[in-house]
Amino acid sequence: MKHRTSDAHTLAAAHALGALEPGERTHFEAHLRACAACRQEAAEFEATTARLAAAVAQPPPAAAKPLVMAAIEEVRQLPPRVTATTSSAPAPARGLALRRRAVPLALAASVALALLGGLAVWQQQSGQDLRQQARQARGQLDEVGAVLAAPDARTVHGRAANGALTTVVASERQHKAVFAAGNLPAPGAGKTYQLWLDHDGAMRPAGFIDHDGTVVLTGEPTDASAVGLTLEPAGGSPRPTTEPLLLMPLPA
Repeated sequence: MKHRTSDAHTLAAAHALGALEPGERTHFEAHLRACAACRQEAAEFEATTARLAAAVAQPPPAAAKPLVMAAIEEVRQLPPRVTATTSSAPAPARGLALRRRAVPLALAASVALALLGGLAVWQQQSGQDLRQQARQARGQLDEVGAVLAAPDARTVHGRAANGALTTVVASERQHKAVFAAGNLPAPGAGKTYQLWLDHDGAMRPAGFIDHDGTVVLTGEPTDASAVGLTLEPAGGSPRPTTEPLLLMPLPA
């Protein structure tokens, strides 16, 4: 397949998802060596995808593997579905255009499948506490999804002093912001990571995050200028008691 130079700049998201054909992947990886902007964009897509996946990942029930293994030999594989097309557009061009349109859909679908899978595991377990946790998780995931899907969603990436990779997605229309962290070290016994919103120099509590994942910040981020992260005693503090590990401007 022949590529125009401008095409390569549109393939960062598909590359991060592993959705490129071998020839396209080779072409794009060669392009990456000469394009710093695409290298950064591809890395950000990969980091964001990993954080979203980590936020919704759930361990499968212990009975899942033996049930699947027992059913493998009895389930017939369906043949591929092939549909005829009468479009006059060249096949390579159609494929590339479809992949570009599929990238946001693939991201949304992967998150949705992970959410549904995690909720299915919860719902198969007994106990009122677990059902309540499932309802709470569904509500939180709905909030996260609403921010990520907002038309005015803006994203900024950062790195904390302890090496954690962070992302904030904010929506003025939703009056909410989402904080995601990856490679976040364990806070240690009796400690927790506390989030803050900086309002004209006044740090206001905005929730907690104890491990890799995604949380919706509490409070009103619309008139805040930055998001902070500190290590605090378990249970949190009314104001920061340690130097910020991160003070990242909110996306404009």
